[in-house]
Amino acid sequence: MSFLFGSRSSKTFKPKKNIPEGSHQYELLKHAEATLGSGNLRMAVMLPDGEDLNEWVAVNTVDFFNQINMLYGTITDFCTEESCPVMSAGPKYEYHWADGTNIKKPIKCSAPKYIDYLMTWVQDQLDDETLFPSKIGVPFPKNFMSVAKTILKRLFRVYAHIYHQHFDSVIQLQEEAHLNTSFKHFIFFVQEFNLIDRKELAPLQELIEKLTSKDR
Repeated sequence: MSFLFGSRSSKTFKPKKNIPEGSHQYELLKHAEATLGSGNLRMAVMLPDGEDLNEWVAVNTVDFFNQINMLYGTITDFCTEESCPVMSAGPKYEYHWADGTNIKKPIKCSAPKYIDYLMTWVQDQLDDETLFPSKIGVPFPKNFMSVAKTILKRLFRVYAHIYHQHFDSVIQLQEEAHLNTSFKHFIFFVQEFNLIDRKELAPLQELIEKLTSKDR
């Protein structure tokens, strides 16, 4: 979770999304951070007793956005129009951007452009009170889980791009432990609640097996 990066440089790609202090979601985030501190990620991602699944997914989705935002923020100097003219995750996987509203037909674009579109789009979803209500008692919409799945599926692509195209830079910056811990937490979370199709995870399948095999 974001607390892992507490002492790191505070450069983020997009502004950090804050969960209001004193809210129930803030309490949930604190609970998650405390459980994560125990080091058992399988336990840390489980739905706490008596909690609402939508709210748990919402809090964690915001947190993953903040983590990826920070991780990508550390390597933006290396992810340029020249170095990454397409948004890819290795030679076999290339992503084209569409959001269904502003850009309906998928467009081929550079990785920095794609990630900018992606993170701006995620931010817009997280800021939408009808999708991600922050006030107590305001219900989540019926389509919440499908929106959350799309957000997480797209956030995964940023991890995939960083691992495939920029891992040397991550090592150079001594950020690999943060990247691995963040990604492992992300994978355990999406596995726990079946939030991303296996085929979408294919670009990092070997890494996923390696990171999760020790914790079965």
